[in-house]
Amino acid sequence: MIGFMPIVFKSKVTQMIDYWQNYINGAWGDGGAGRITVTNPGTGEALAEQALADAGDVDRAVQAARAMHRSGALSALRPVERGRMVQAMGRYLLDHQDKIAHVLTLEQGKPLWEAALEVKGAARYFEYYGNQAETVEGRSIPLGAGYFDFTTYEPFGVSAQIIPWNYPVEMTARSLSAGLVTGNACVVKSPELTPLTNAWFPRAAEAAGLPKGAVNVLCGLGHEAGAALAAHPDVNQIVFTGSVSTGIAIAESAARNVVPCVLELGGKSAAIVHEDADLEAFEKDIRWGIYFNAGQVCSAMSRVIVHHTRRDELVERAAAVAKSLSVGPGIERTACAANMGAMVSNAQRDRAADMVSAAQAAGARVVTGGRKMNIPGAFMEPTVLSDVTPDMVIAQEEVFGPVLSILSFREEADAIRIANGTPYGLVGGVFTRDIDRAMQAAQNIRAGQVFVNEWYAGGVETPFGGYGKSGYGREKGREALWNYVQTKNIAIRLR
Repeated sequence: MIGFMPIVFKSKVTQMIDYWQNYINGAWGDGGAGRITVTNPGTGEALAEQALADAGDVDRAVQAARAMHRSGALSALRPVERGRMVQAMGRYLLDHQDKIAHVLTLEQGKPLWEAALEVKGAARYFEYYGNQAETVEGRSIPLGAGYFDFTTYEPFGVSAQIIPWNYPVEMTARSLSAGLVTGNACVVKSPELTPLTNAWFPRAAEAAGLPKGAVNVLCGLGHEAGAALAAHPDVNQIVFTGSVSTGIAIAESAARNVVPCVLELGGKSAAIVHEDADLEAFEKDIRWGIYFNAGQVCSAMSRVIVHHTRRDELVERAAAVAKSLSVGPGIERTACAANMGAMVSNAQRDRAADMVSAAQAAGARVVTGGRKMNIPGAFMEPTVLSDVTPDMVIAQEEVFGPVLSILSFREEADAIRIANGTPYGLVGGVFTRDIDRAMQAAQNIRAGQVFVNEWYAGGVETPFGGYGKSGYGREKGREALWNYVQTKNIAIRLR
């Protein structure tokens, strides 16, 4: 069965602050739109209040970032100095890991050990990009005698970063670290469902010695503060992770100002499992691929396309994995084990349960789970569906919940066709002992990242981004740095 790391996370009890403020130009303050209540999805009860920004707050944050950037307080530094400050921010997160993880679990619902992993992952981004600061180098271009031509890279200026609710710490770290290390000033719009843990980034920036205005963090509603930030004429670059519909709206706003975007818009990712695959080992991929963070992962393994000769065995194994999970409040789940926390909200859970019901009505078979749980909080049973066909809504649209859809194939070409048969193209996977078959599949799967024999293989160092409606631009790896800089060419006529 499934193997787990021998980790037990012991959190120090954190006194929950009743009211959390926004951070603009080095100061904490209230929001022009009042306050919003943050709910604990593990209990359904109110957790805290968060200051809610309006368009005026967004403008103040953008102007603070713009002034800081124009001053050269960050961009004019030697890259190694920026890199050291960015690395120091990561160390600050690790020093406060217990407190951050505790609050993250309470506001987002994931198990406490998963929250601790997220904080560590966030710190890793600051470590990695801090180390990359000195590698953003230009080049010389030979133009013949009498000329000296070279390129340099310059920061865009103000980077607007709109953060999703599923990984509020790690996703903020992903864009903030790359933006800062390349000399940009950043305005972060935290998610209204999970805004609290973003408060540690300004604290980390202060502790690391970053200038005022380099990091600004505010919470606001997407259609108000988010829209105002995306459309602001003094924003020079936008990073967004979220839904396709919101990504389109942001891209339209950015286009009006001729501003580049990085858009990561989710997926309907598929794992192709061939007849020679190790299904016992694949149980671990099911556990991590669809039930980690209750399936609320953009790159989740939401579809498995298995060879028809192994379908029944895989369905049985997947059901066993789902049934083995203990589901309940994340704050009580401290050990890395067979457990799962709440979804982020009742609305998100109900949407996933409704999609399962619709799939069942369309002919899919619910092997296990499929229902919301009759306990307080936003809990859903870990779910496995079989007899799913490619044309079903459940096989085409992102559930963003703990729901695994199992399809089958006979010919390899059919598996590729099914895998590529959605508008998305974020990640994909192939499981086989045949390296030639794996490489051919990796070339044919239409996705920005392909895993072979391990879902989520890779790390901070590996580029991540999608094809099709999964968006454009790349996060992670060195490739991400080029999203935050623009190329300047300097041509000199020598006398």
